[in-house]
Amino acid sequence: MSADVPDRTAPSRATDRPGDFSPFALGLLLRQAHWRAATVMAEALRPLGIELRHFAVLIVLVDRGPTVQRDLAAATGSDKAGIMRVVDDLERKGLAVRKAVPGDRRVRAVEITPAGIELFDAAHVAAEPLAERLVAELGPGEPEKLRDLLTRFAYPAGGEA
Repeated sequence: MSADVPDRTAPSRATDRPGDFSPFALGLLLRQAHWRAATVMAEALRPLGIELRHFAVLIVLVDRGPTVQRDLAAATGSDKAGIMRVVDDLERKGLAVRKAVPGDRRVRAVEITPAGIELFDAAHVAAEPLAERLVAELGPGEPEKLRDLLTRFAYPAGGEA
């Protein structure tokens, strides 16, 4: 085989570089995009005294209302111990409270407080210019297209994983 012709029998090496078509490249690219977005959004949350893991729970609480910890863990991709630590943090900060669930003394629902709503709104204001910076390299209409594509990718119509 000549030196300038790629060996097609060798296994593909996954990278996150543009043009890599290995079966793992998309996952690596998505991970890199997540790290970049998470780093920028953490910058918006830092002055407010919370982390992304806290904000993820606040998002669920704003969206769903009072939510049991088991469902918070599932919605945020956390485990039971992790979600308990996050809820403990939110309670200490006065951003959420645990309340008894009628009919089941063992279960507690987590509810966002007025201070939590206030912080949630402030986080959005702080994140807006940073979010614009994230998509600054995209052309007109591309941020919306990216959001649409990622939404369809993350939540397929058939519900498959």
